[in-house]
Amino acid sequence: MKFRDRAKLDPSQVSDRRGMGGVPGGGRTIGGGAALIVVVIGLLFGVDLTGGGGAGGLGGLGSLDELTTGQTRGGGSELASECRTGADANRREDCRIVGYVNSIQAYWTDEFDRQGERYTLSPTSFFSGQTSTGCGGATSAVGPFYCPPDRTVYIDLGFFDDLRDRFGATGGPFAEAYVLAHEYGHHVQDLTGILGQGSNEAGAQGRSVRTELQADCFAGVWAHHAVETGFLRQLTQADVTDGLDAAAAVGDDRIQERAQGRVTPDTWTHGSSEQRQHWFLTGYQSGRVSACDTFRGEI
Repeated sequence: MKFRDRAKLDPSQVSDRRGMGGVPGGGRTIGGGAALIVVVIGLLFGVDLTGGGGAGGLGGLGSLDELTTGQTRGGGSELASECRTGADANRREDCRIVGYVNSIQAYWTDEFDRQGERYTLSPTSFFSGQTSTGCGGATSAVGPFYCPPDRTVYIDLGFFDDLRDRFGATGGPFAEAYVLAHEYGHHVQDLTGILGQGSNEAGAQGRSVRTELQADCFAGVWAHHAVETGFLRQLTQADVTDGLDAAAAVGDDRIQERAQGRVTPDTWTHGSSEQRQHWFLTGYQSGRVSACDTFRGEI
């Protein structure tokens, strides 16, 4: 997946906390594990990549302004100077992520406008190791996630290495795009009130799985329209295959089989590999948000 060389990037949509480390005292820390997956609905993968186990909780660490003041580099330093065009996105991973964020949010801005609604931009925050968030202190062990209280996507870019090395995905630029588009699917759900509706019960047919599969479908809808946003060149079949492979790699059944040697659908929170691929393809092939109703019937 390549960017148009002259596409203009907007690094102000991404803050950069890498290398700043540290979770301020007084807040509880988000960790890996099943309990966390139920609590933090925006968490994409829900697995402790460090193998440390344990579950954390949601702890108030203050407002977004308090969390970010003096702690982020934002679009104001290296990202702003190095990530200006699509050509930069084609040569640097962090610039590539900036470009994906720009494209995804450009699509949803237009889609909300077509529906007579207003899309609110959500920043992505790069971090390394651990960071503070509106949902509490977070470590890279939890994987990428969306935090509803501060409406921010958090990601340690080292996760993409784990996606290949620990989850067995083939990787590739479009696998990265799928991860980001899924998290922004949660932001769309937040803006439309879906995240706040009802309980988030686990299980193969539970609301948690349905919410995650809808975010996969929304990722597919963006992919269908990605070229139209003006940032990206035409997707190839290889790109789509990489996205599907990433979706399968983080299916609950695949993760459980790898971690515990058995599959327990009653504890699923994100859906099986087959389900995640199915709903991504549903969004991609239809290009319609209305096709992403995962809350009715069997999934």
